[in-house]
Amino acid sequence: MAFVVTELCKDCVDTACVSVCPVDCFYQPKEPGEKYPNMLYISPEECIDCAVCEPECPWEAIYPEEDVPEVFASDIPLNEACDTDRDGFELAEVIEHEPPSAEEVAEKKAKYGL
Repeated sequence: MAFVVTELCKDCVDTACVSVCPVDCFYQPKEPGEKYPNMLYISPEECIDCAVCEPECPWEAIYPEEDVPEVFASDIPLNEACDTDRDGFELAEVIEHEPPSAEEVAEKKAKYGL
């Protein structure tokens, strides 16, 4: 099992989760676009299932693979792409961000029926 970043991270790219990862398993696309949206990705090959990233994500976008909501099922293979297409990704760097408000998080989750 690995953790999965879901589309709740799309265009937010808050790196609070990256800053606590002990193995640097977070990646981002070199050229975000339709194929690889602008979001963070967790390498399932490198993730050690420590779970420290999940509570750090201010967008509540990270789930254990077996708990990924059905609406985000396609994000599991999308995260795997950072292993299968490593040339399309780079290691994510920590960038300071203003955390979202509870209302912003709720609004984004509501867009996906959560």
